[in-house]
Amino acid sequence: MSGKKLKIEVVSDPVCPWCYVGKRRLESALAQRPGLDVDVEWQPFQLNPDMSREGRNRRDYYREKFGAETAETMLSGMRQTGEEVGIAFGSDPEAMAPNTLSAHVLLYWAGADEGIDAGEAAEKLFHAHHVACENIGDHAVLARIAGEVGMDEGDVTERLAAGVDEDIVRERIAHLASLGVSGVPFFIVNGKYGISGAQPSEILVSAFDQIAAE
Repeated sequence: MSGKKLKIEVVSDPVCPWCYVGKRRLESALAQRPGLDVDVEWQPFQLNPDMSREGRNRRDYYREKFGAETAETMLSGMRQTGEEVGIAFGSDPEAMAPNTLSAHVLLYWAGADEGIDAGEAAEKLFHAHHVACENIGDHAVLARIAGEVGMDEGDVTERLAAGVDEDIVRERIAHLASLGVSGVPFFIVNGKYGISGAQPSEILVSAFDQIAAE
Protein backbone atom coordinates (compact mmCIF):
# COMPACT_ATOMS: atom_id res chain seq x y z
CA MET A 1 0.00 0.00 0.00
CA SER A 2 3.05 2.26 0.08
CA GLY A 3 2.55 5.45 -1.88
CA LYS A 4 -1.21 5.07 -2.24
CA LYS A 5 -3.09 8.29 -1.54
CA LEU A 6 -6.54 8.70 -0.08
CA LYS A 7 -8.52 11.84 0.62
CA ILE A 8 -11.08 11.18 3.33
CA GLU A 9 -13.74 13.79 4.02
CA VAL A 10 -15.35 13.15 7.40
CA VAL A 11 -18.87 14.59 7.50
CA SER A 12 -19.90 14.89 11.13
CA ASP A 13 -21.44 16.96 13.90
CA PRO A 14 -19.57 17.37 17.21
CA VAL A 15 -22.76 16.63 19.19
CA CYS A 16 -23.21 13.26 17.46
CA PRO A 17 -21.93 10.44 19.72
CA TRP A 18 -21.67 8.04 16.79
CA CYS A 19 -19.47 10.57 15.01
CA TYR A 20 -17.04 10.42 17.95
CA VAL A 21 -17.10 6.63 17.80
CA GLY A 22 -16.61 6.83 14.04
CA LYS A 23 -13.56 9.04 14.53
CA ARG A 24 -12.02 6.46 16.84
CA ARG A 25 -12.72 3.64 14.41
CA LEU A 26 -11.29 5.64 11.53
CA GLU A 27 -8.12 6.24 13.53
CA SER A 28 -7.90 2.52 14.28
CA ALA A 29 -8.33 1.66 10.60
CA LEU A 30 -5.67 4.10 9.46
CA ALA A 31 -3.26 2.81 12.11
CA GLN A 32 -3.55 -0.60 10.45
CA ARG A 33 -2.47 0.88 7.09
CA PRO A 34 0.55 3.08 7.88
CA GLY A 35 1.64 2.95 4.25
CA LEU A 36 -1.34 4.95 3.07
CA ASP A 37 -0.84 8.64 2.38
CA VAL A 38 -4.07 10.01 3.85
CA ASP A 39 -5.46 13.53 3.83
CA VAL A 40 -8.38 13.87 6.26
CA GLU A 41 -10.74 16.83 5.92
CA TRP A 42 -13.61 17.66 8.27
CA GLN A 43 -16.94 18.61 6.73
CA PRO A 44 -19.95 20.08 8.56
CA PHE A 45 -23.39 18.64 9.27
CA GLN A 46 -25.98 19.77 11.81
CA LEU A 47 -28.25 17.21 13.39
CA ASN A 48 -30.44 20.01 14.70
CA PRO A 49 -29.89 23.22 12.73
CA ASP A 50 -33.01 24.73 14.31
CA MET A 51 -31.60 24.56 17.83
CA SER A 52 -31.48 28.05 19.35
CA ARG A 53 -28.03 29.62 19.48
CA GLU A 54 -28.35 29.61 23.28
CA GLY A 55 -28.95 25.84 23.29
CA ARG A 56 -30.98 23.99 25.89
CA ASN A 57 -30.62 21.33 28.56
CA ARG A 58 -29.42 18.16 26.86
CA ARG A 59 -31.30 15.72 29.06
CA ASP A 60 -34.58 17.59 28.57
CA TYR A 61 -33.94 17.76 24.83
CA TYR A 62 -33.25 14.01 24.53
CA ARG A 63 -36.32 13.14 26.59
CA GLU A 64 -38.50 15.40 24.48
CA LYS A 65 -37.10 14.04 21.22
CA PHE A 66 -36.93 10.33 22.01
CA GLY A 67 -38.98 9.80 25.16
CA ALA A 68 -37.48 9.37 28.63
CA GLU A 69 -37.11 5.58 28.55
CA THR A 70 -35.71 5.42 25.02
CA ALA A 71 -33.32 8.29 25.72
CA GLU A 72 -31.90 6.55 28.78
CA THR A 73 -31.52 3.27 26.87
CA MET A 74 -29.71 5.07 24.08
CA LEU A 75 -27.35 6.86 26.47
CA SER A 76 -26.58 3.63 28.32
CA GLY A 77 -25.80 1.91 25.03
CA MET A 78 -23.54 4.74 23.95
CA ARG A 79 -21.60 4.60 27.19
CA GLN A 80 -20.96 0.89 26.60
CA THR A 81 -19.91 1.48 22.98
CA GLY A 82 -17.73 4.35 24.10
CA GLU A 83 -15.86 2.11 26.53
CA GLU A 84 -15.00 -0.20 23.63
CA VAL A 85 -13.21 2.61 21.77
CA GLY A 86 -11.79 4.55 24.71
CA ILE A 87 -14.46 7.24 25.10
CA ALA A 88 -15.82 7.92 28.59
CA PHE A 89 -19.16 9.55 27.75
CA GLY A 90 -20.16 11.97 30.51
CA SER A 91 -23.63 12.33 32.04
CA ASP A 92 -23.82 15.76 33.68
CA PRO A 93 -27.53 16.61 34.20
CA GLU A 94 -26.72 20.27 33.48
CA ALA A 95 -25.05 19.51 30.12
CA MET A 96 -26.30 21.51 27.16
CA ALA A 97 -27.53 20.53 23.72
CA PRO A 98 -25.97 23.36 21.68
CA ASN A 99 -26.38 24.81 18.25
CA THR A 100 -23.14 23.67 16.56
CA LEU A 101 -22.82 26.28 13.81
CA SER A 102 -20.06 28.20 15.62
CA ALA A 103 -18.23 24.95 16.40
CA HIS A 104 -18.28 24.08 12.70
CA VAL A 105 -16.98 27.54 11.84
CA LEU A 106 -14.07 26.99 14.24
CA LEU A 107 -13.32 23.63 12.64
CA TYR A 108 -13.49 25.24 9.19
CA TRP A 109 -10.90 27.80 10.27
CA ALA A 110 -8.69 25.07 11.71
CA GLY A 111 -8.84 23.15 8.44
CA ALA A 112 -7.98 26.25 6.41
CA ASP A 113 -4.89 27.02 8.49
CA GLU A 114 -1.89 24.91 7.45
CA GLY A 115 -0.32 25.43 10.85
CA ILE A 116 -3.27 23.96 12.75
CA ASP A 117 -4.17 20.30 13.17
CA ALA A 118 -7.89 20.18 12.33
CA GLY A 119 -8.07 16.61 13.63
CA GLU A 120 -6.90 17.82 17.03
CA ALA A 121 -9.51 20.58 16.97
CA ALA A 122 -12.22 18.03 16.11
CA GLU A 123 -11.06 15.77 18.94
CA LYS A 124 -11.20 18.62 21.44
CA LEU A 125 -14.71 19.59 20.31
CA PHE A 126 -15.93 16.00 20.66
CA HIS A 127 -14.25 15.60 24.05
CA ALA A 128 -15.59 18.91 25.35
CA HIS A 129 -19.18 18.00 24.49
CA HIS A 130 -19.30 14.27 25.15
CA VAL A 131 -16.81 13.74 27.97
CA ALA A 132 -16.41 17.06 29.77
CA CYS A 133 -20.07 18.01 29.16
CA GLU A 134 -19.13 21.56 28.18
CA ASN A 135 -21.32 23.82 26.08
CA ILE A 136 -19.63 23.98 22.65
CA GLY A 137 -22.17 26.56 21.58
CA ASP A 138 -20.50 28.96 24.04
CA HIS A 139 -17.97 31.16 22.25
CA ALA A 140 -15.76 31.28 25.35
CA VAL A 141 -15.43 27.48 25.28
CA LEU A 142 -14.69 27.55 21.55
CA ALA A 143 -12.09 30.30 21.95
CA ARG A 144 -10.34 28.29 24.66
CA ILE A 145 -10.26 25.22 22.41
CA ALA A 146 -8.92 27.39 19.59
CA GLY A 147 -6.10 28.54 21.84
CA GLU A 148 -5.31 24.96 22.82
CA VAL A 149 -4.68 24.02 19.18
CA GLY A 150 -2.56 27.09 18.43
CA MET A 151 -5.09 29.64 17.20
CA ASP A 152 -5.37 33.19 18.49
CA GLU A 153 -8.12 33.21 21.16
CA GLY A 154 -8.83 36.93 20.90
CA ASP A 155 -9.10 36.83 17.12
CA VAL A 156 -11.35 33.78 17.25
CA THR A 157 -13.58 35.43 19.86
CA GLU A 158 -14.04 38.53 17.71
CA ARG A 159 -14.72 36.61 14.51
CA LEU A 160 -17.20 34.23 16.16
CA ALA A 161 -19.09 37.17 17.64
CA ALA A 162 -19.27 38.77 14.19
CA GLY A 163 -20.56 35.58 12.57
CA VAL A 164 -17.64 35.45 10.13
CA ASP A 165 -17.84 32.54 7.64
CA GLU A 166 -21.15 31.20 8.98
CA ASP A 167 -22.51 31.56 5.44
CA ILE A 168 -19.70 29.41 4.05
CA VAL A 169 -20.40 26.65 6.56
CA ARG A 170 -24.12 26.74 5.81
CA GLU A 171 -23.34 26.48 2.10
CA ARG A 172 -21.12 23.46 2.71
CA ILE A 173 -23.86 21.76 4.71
CA ALA A 174 -26.37 22.45 1.93
CA HIS A 175 -23.96 21.16 -0.73
CA LEU A 176 -23.37 17.91 1.13
CA ALA A 177 -27.13 17.48 1.57
CA SER A 178 -27.52 17.94 -2.19
CA LEU A 179 -25.08 15.06 -2.66
CA GLY A 180 -27.31 12.83 -0.56
CA VAL A 181 -25.70 13.07 2.87
CA SER A 182 -28.61 12.80 5.29
CA GLY A 183 -26.97 11.31 8.37
CA VAL A 184 -23.60 11.21 10.08
CA PRO A 185 -20.92 10.09 10.36
CA PHE A 186 -20.41 9.83 6.62
CA PHE A 187 -17.05 9.32 4.94
CA ILE A 188 -16.37 10.48 1.38
CA VAL A 189 -13.25 8.86 -0.05
CA ASN A 190 -11.44 10.34 -3.03
CA GLY A 191 -14.48 12.44 -3.83
CA LYS A 192 -16.63 9.57 -5.09
CA TYR A 193 -16.94 6.71 -2.60
CA GLY A 194 -19.35 7.06 0.32
CA ILE A 195 -19.23 5.07 3.57
CA SER A 196 -22.18 5.66 5.88
CA GLY A 197 -22.17 5.20 9.63
CA ALA A 198 -19.61 4.46 12.34
CA GLN A 199 -18.47 1.28 10.64
CA PRO A 200 -16.14 -1.14 12.47
CA SER A 201 -12.49 -0.49 11.71
CA GLU A 202 -12.14 -3.75 9.76
CA ILE A 203 -14.87 -2.61 7.36
CA LEU A 204 -13.07 0.69 6.85
CA VAL A 205 -9.76 -1.07 6.28
CA SER A 206 -11.34 -3.31 3.63
CA ALA A 207 -12.90 -0.32 1.88
CA PHE A 208 -9.66 1.67 1.94
CA ASP A 209 -7.73 -1.32 0.54
CA GLN A 210 -10.18 -1.68 -2.35
CA ILE A 211 -10.11 2.03 -3.16
CA ALA A 212 -6.31 2.30 -2.88
CA ALA A 213 -5.89 -0.71 -5.17
CA GLU A 214 -7.72 0.98 -8.05
